[in-house]
Amino acid sequence: MLKAMLASLAEHKLRTALTMLGMVIGVGAVVLMMAIGQGAQMAVQQTISTMGSNIFVVLSGFTATAGIRSGAGNAPTLRVADAEAIAELDGVQAVAPIHQGSAQLVHAGNNWNAWVIGTTPTYFDIRSWPVTEGAPFTDSDLRSATRVALIGQTAAKNLFGNDSPVGKTLRIGQTPFTVVGQLAPKGQNLDGRDQDDVVVIPLTTAQRKVFGTPFQGSVRQIMVQAAAQELMPAVEQSMTALLRQRHRLREGQDNDFSLRNLTAVADSAAETTRVMSLLLGAIASVSLVVGGIGIMNIMLVSVTERTREIGIRMAIGARQRDILTQFLLEAIIISIAGCLIGLLLGIGGAIAVNAATKTAVVISGSSVLVAFGVAAGVGIFFGFYPARKAAALDPIEALRYQ
Repeated sequence: MLKAMLASLAEHKLRTALTMLGMVIGVGAVVLMMAIGQGAQMAVQQTISTMGSNIFVVLSGFTATAGIRSGAGNAPTLRVADAEAIAELDGVQAVAPIHQGSAQLVHAGNNWNAWVIGTTPTYFDIRSWPVTEGAPFTDSDLRSATRVALIGQTAAKNLFGNDSPVGKTLRIGQTPFTVVGQLAPKGQNLDGRDQDDVVVIPLTTAQRKVFGTPFQGSVRQIMVQAAAQELMPAVEQSMTALLRQRHRLREGQDNDFSLRNLTAVADSAAETTRVMSLLLGAIASVSLVVGGIGIMNIMLVSVTERTREIGIRMAIGARQRDILTQFLLEAIIISIAGCLIGLLLGIGGAIAVNAATKTAVVISGSSVLVAFGVAAGVGIFFGFYPARKAAALDPIEALRYQ
């Protein structure tokens, strides 16, 4: 039976190749699209991991002058004391008050405009941001308003080139700072901003010597890390109630601060990417169905062409299940062979896309198995009807068929 089946496929090489082509294209498209989709998911997950986990950002309020309202973070409604009070709440793991803004950096003949963040040492723990060279500033530097700085990779490259920045001096505005450490690279955040284009200094130094403050102890935002993700709703409610109480806001009065859940934003971005990946896979899967229909059409034509042959086989003793098995195996072999070629083309296409566009692609074993399994299933499903039709032929009528 196997020899007869292989001989039949070999006898009609062009027809077999065209039948197989639909499956090749379908499997190749599925593997390529899933690789691109999973690569996008991986890229988003890597970006999310650079933000830290279980994080809230509390922004100060806005100002209103002659009916013109500024954005959040411009009114001095938050204090360091607010951050200290938040740190005492249940479920809060770490708190870092922040006073930040952009400033011109100068070193020797180079200058660069970057984001300058004044904060406390806990900021690096919340952001999971290690130092690759040197060391972070300490609580002692915070108390003394020491003019020390940690610099990100992008800012360091633009000011110091390929030289190590540690131990060197840079000016923020007109104030000189000693670089005590270089931060590990973070890359872009979800908004596309370069997180490495930054200088981090002690909060007190930023308040007294760089940006100044309209009121003593005021900050522009507070970063809060919850102890666990499941505690975040309770922590959010507790923070809101605490700040309203501390700011003496009456019932019905709007908050003079705004609270953002960075984890929720990150989860939303990850879910969007996951849906996109599934959508790409679903679209590509349509090619598999089209390939399966092609197999069924060609097999039906084959049954018609080989009606007399089927009648002869039955006349010399072939059973219905023998005929059914032969035609079904032909469909399965065409599907599996097309699937294997499609896998190679899909993997090669993914590698080519990565090389040409630098787009992240992930070729996972699960996507390959899914594509292979679906292709085999499609072959069996669409090959069964022609096989059953061949097996159900009446031997006498089949012999008479011209």
